Amino acid sequence: MPLNRLSEWVAIQRNPSSGSGAGREELVRLVLRLQNFGYQVRSFKDRDKLLQALNNPEKRSRLKCLVAAGGDGTVNDVLNRYPSVPISLFPMGTENLLAKYLQITDSGERLAEIIHEGRTEKFDLCQVNGRKFLLMASFGIDAEVVHRTSQARKGNISKLNYVQPFWDSVRNYEYPEIRIFVDDAVEPVVGRFGIISNIPAYALQLPFATAASPFDGRLDLRLFEKGSLWSTMEYLYYVTNRWHEDRDDVTCLSGSRFRLESDVPVPIQVDGDPAGFTPALIELSSSDVSLLVPKYFLSDQSERIPR
Repeated sequence: MPLNRLSEWVAIQRNPSSGSGAGREELVRLVLRLQNFGYQVRSFKDRDKLLQALNNPEKRSRLKCLVAAGGDGTVNDVLNRYPSVPISLFPMGTENLLAKYLQITDSGERLAEIIHEGRTEKFDLCQVNGRKFLLMASFGIDAEVVHRTSQARKGNISKLNYVQPFWDSVRNYEYPEIRIFVDDAVEPVVGRFGIISNIPAYALQLPFATAASPFDGRLDLRLFEKGSLWSTMEYLYYVTNRWHEDRDDVTCLSGSRFRLESDVPVPIQVDGDPAGFTPALIELSSSDVSLLVPKYFLSDQSERIPR
């Protein structure tokens, strides 16, 4: 056991609503492997106890990293409360988009090695009305599904939990017009639903914005002008085949600030969780976040959509 590791420790923020038995076993392997490396490890389900520990200056100075053990929502929660702390990911959620993007698997031993190697990358951080997020924000029909799923959620969630909310949404959503002012533009671009991406990945591996990068200081907008069940299905077909960016009725822009307006409230979601309604300001944050990444992660790769 390396003596210089005895003073360092790793905190684990555990989402008790995420993960199966296999995931919990790998979490135990993560703890054991970190201890073998010489780190002290503390696992927290209680957010207040974690806050108390990290508010201690002496403990904060010795912290190697904070592990977000859960899905993308757990990562979102951690970076909102501790944006200045190096964050590592242990994927235990439904989609785990960020972990897939970083090529981090649910192997506890491998994650312990990544933490021990200590390689970090600074990622662009985003915010909607002051709430931080890392992956993407969407508004319209997609966000309506997320809102409905969240309202119906009880305990662990799987992809099957989205079926009924999706069906209810496509039957009832009215596709109100959304006006978006990009950066300092005087005139808005107009559509019925869309996504603002910070990474080139989305749920179900849909490639909405293949050029998006969390290292370029820009966000990528894909705005869909038509609003109906038929047009939504048509758009999804084009997105699946990566043809949507060539359509005249799909707006493709990049910027650092997006002001959303509509005549009626339109739902918004960020990183798979509900994030209120329009009006809203979605923009890059003035700060960034440090994520621990594998040594083989290529931050300059222009496209990295999980397969």
